[in-house]
Amino acid sequence: MFYYLYSLLFQEGGSLSFLRIFRYITVRAVLAAITAFVTSLLFGKLVINQLNSLSFRENIYQDGPKEHLKKKGTPTMGGLLILISILVPTFLWGNLGNRLIWICILSTIFLGILGFIDDYLKLIRSDNKGLSVKVKLWGQVALGLAVAVYLYLNPLHIGQLWRYATGNDYTPFVTTDFMTKLSFPFFKYLLVELGVLYIPLVIIVIVGTSNAVNLTDGLDGLAVGCVMFAAGTLTVFCYLIGNWRFSQYLNIFFVEGSGELTVFCAAIMGACLGFLWFNAFPAQIFMGDTGSLALGGALGVVSVLIKKEVWLLFIGGIFVMEALSVILQVASYRYRDRKRIFRMAPLHHHFELGGIEESKIVIRFWIVAIILSLFSLMTLKVR
Repeated sequence: MFYYLYSLLFQEGGSLSFLRIFRYITVRAVLAAITAFVTSLLFGKLVINQLNSLSFRENIYQDGPKEHLKKKGTPTMGGLLILISILVPTFLWGNLGNRLIWICILSTIFLGILGFIDDYLKLIRSDNKGLSVKVKLWGQVALGLAVAVYLYLNPLHIGQLWRYATGNDYTPFVTTDFMTKLSFPFFKYLLVELGVLYIPLVIIVIVGTSNAVNLTDGLDGLAVGCVMFAAGTLTVFCYLIGNWRFSQYLNIFFVEGSGELTVFCAAIMGACLGFLWFNAFPAQIFMGDTGSLALGGALGVVSVLIKKEVWLLFIGGIFVMEALSVILQVASYRYRDRKRIFRMAPLHHHFELGGIEESKIVIRFWIVAIILSLFSLMTLKVR
């Protein structure tokens, strides 16, 4: 909204010339993060009270650590607060004429609705069976397919080569030819042409990230804190990749229009920080699938749009480890005569059953997430 206010009212030297600050992505990104954080704080108590009045409270079952039984009755579906805190600043500070913003907004809303239905069914049935695994998975695949097909048929303008223009200036040479190419960390010129296989790649990234964040959401503040660090890293990525001067200096893909995703990622970061205010140990509210599916999907979609699909393995390393622990545990149990690798999966439960306090596990996972974020940023230059 404020972006258009600048476009409509700004006149050089006029009384409203201060509106020119809304032209800058960095300013709008900072304001989006602050707005998201403040929105979360303002509506947090209201949402918690409303969820309590509707009896939307978490049911804890014996398939988890016994210590979690004391969390029974904590309001759930707090992902609604996260969604509000992301969407409000995005609409206020984002350029809604940018199609990449809309891909992120619609994807986040779709997965939020899918998670909401799952959470709601669990509550009204008073068990841990919401949507069936197949229905939930097909919903995520449908979104991934929609995003993949759209980008395949309407490719982004991407540049990696630059030509000399006038004076000391350079102009990016952009093309759609790079859309289906996959790049890798540490390798400057290694590009793999996927062709039509680009479509299943996008589906895997979006579905995998969405489910991985969902699996990580098992301890107070764990998932939302790790998403916050990942979103912060993607905020930097989006700004650098959307600015052709920085992308030229770093010799990375320039993606036309992706700079605007800086605002969206900053909103996610602010929303997570605000939600953490209430979700930190001991949690006053849980995000539920409403939040975890939406946040994971948002990270996956952004990584696809900025052509950093492989980098997401590092940026979201905690989510990768949590998902892998479940996959390995299930495979071992099935094919090794019911032998387990971990005490319990996902990985954070393994450490819980090892006697480590919940808050200590969360903080240590955050530390690893920060290190992985710094490592991911380093890969932009070390190539």
